[in-house]
Amino acid sequence: MRKEVIPFERVAHAIHLLRGQKVMLDSDLGYLYGVTTGNLNKAVRRNVDRFPEDFVFQLTAEETQDLIFQSGISKGRGGRRHRPYAFTEQGIAMLSSVLNSVRAVKVNIAIMRAFVRLRRMLDTNRELAEKFVELERRVGKHDEEIVAILEAIRQLTAPPENPRREIGFHVREKTPRYRARTRA
Repeated sequence: MRKEVIPFERVAHAIHLLRGQKVMLDSDLGYLYGVTTGNLNKAVRRNVDRFPEDFVFQLTAEETQDLIFQSGISKGRGGRRHRPYAFTEQGIAMLSSVLNSVRAVKVNIAIMRAFVRLRRMLDTNRELAEKFVELERRVGKHDEEIVAILEAIRQLTAPPENPRREIGFHVREKTPRYRARTRA
């Protein structure tokens, strides 16, 4: 059994969903790599050609506020002075070429394994969701059939309704036994 550099839970907790992508913030990556956030961002700025917009992007003020409320990233005094950068999975992989330390390589491997594990978990959950939808559809069809059967049974077991007798006096004349002849 291999000893993990970073526990999976720590990496999974640092992964956020922003703009429809799974990303990690520069501060979390700096902590995991053992460098300051400023030094991490300097290394990225020195190698800007390796980090296109789909590898790393800076959060908007609104996204930063959402993260502050959701996960409690730095809240003001003594905290961040700038909006954080978010690294996609490809951006994190590219960081390994920028940060050339033994720890960076090990941390990068652990992060990639965490992304793969999360992707597998999501695929499993997606398959389960599809199975639940299929089961719901089948059960829904059975429910409709059961309702139809119960309605048919109710109609068969319900006594026929007798016509209600009208209130008041009614003259009932018998029809004559003979026919009247008509003259032509």
